[in-house]
Amino acid sequence: MSTRTVLLSSAVARPPRVATSGLVIAVASALAFSFSGPFLKPLLEAGWSLGAVLLVRMGLAGLVLSPALLQAVRRERGFLRRHGGIIVAFGLTAVAGCQLFYFAAMQRMPVAVALLIQYFAPVLLVIWVWARSRRAPSRLVLGGSLVAMAGLVLVVDLTGARFDLLGTLFALGAATCTAVYFAIAERSGDRLPPLALASGGLLIGTALIGVLLLAGILPFAAPEVSVVLDGVEVPWWMPLAWVGAIGTSLGYALGVVAVPRIGARVASFVGLSEVLFTLMMAWLFLGEAPAPVQFAGGALILVGVVLVRMDATPRVRVAAAPDRR
Repeated sequence: MSTRTVLLSSAVARPPRVATSGLVIAVASALAFSFSGPFLKPLLEAGWSLGAVLLVRMGLAGLVLSPALLQAVRRERGFLRRHGGIIVAFGLTAVAGCQLFYFAAMQRMPVAVALLIQYFAPVLLVIWVWARSRRAPSRLVLGGSLVAMAGLVLVVDLTGARFDLLGTLFALGAATCTAVYFAIAERSGDRLPPLALASGGLLIGTALIGVLLLAGILPFAAPEVSVVLDGVEVPWWMPLAWVGAIGTSLGYALGVVAVPRIGARVASFVGLSEVLFTLMMAWLFLGEAPAPVQFAGGALILVGVVLVRMDATPRVRVAAAPDRR
């Protein structure tokens, strides 16, 4: 009687249900993050400094998720000694570094250009895996990358764009930090709970922002003002509390949970949906209606994500083994 050997791709390590739930969680993470720009923009325009906004935003999110970090420390003796390095790296790069580099770039070039370069992170991950494995990406991955990047170019408005070398370097720094976010999150698991990683990283990022504020490197301004969202005037603390305690905490929490389920590469491309959600939030709360070309760009981004996801779908190859009688 003949037997058969079933050879599975490495993606089989993630069962279909886990991968599907990971996609849903990743999209939810992007949705949570998308509140930040539209809710914080009026606050910055009303006189709040970037350092003050980031301090409250990161600090609130870190405190909301801190029970997971405390539980991990109590449960595993020597937790901070074993995982402290990666948590600090996550906080300095994926949390604080990404924000500081992006806003530094935004001050030297149009917001759209800085955003476009920052979201080059998925391509950086593809290049990094290519360099490490010395195996060229599949046609689906390459095609999906090109389609998604073309869609991103259409979504962001490059009108009046100008080149600035230092601003470009800052934006590339933000892209690198974003790629590091996905790479580190993929390594979290049973020994390093994702929520503990998120909480620790946010608290480390908050501490760094605090040091920069105390040193005078970042200015501090937090006037009592009111802002207008969706035509309604609200006090300053409402959008800040929502972004910190809900948007940022859920964004990081859901993100670090999703990445190990679907992999850093797919998660980074799904993260591009944050741009689409941000457009929607700006439309709803700030009255900034997207142009038709931006809808077309959004469709291309989704096509690109689907192509990359198709390459990550587990493929089963059945090979017949010699008869053993």
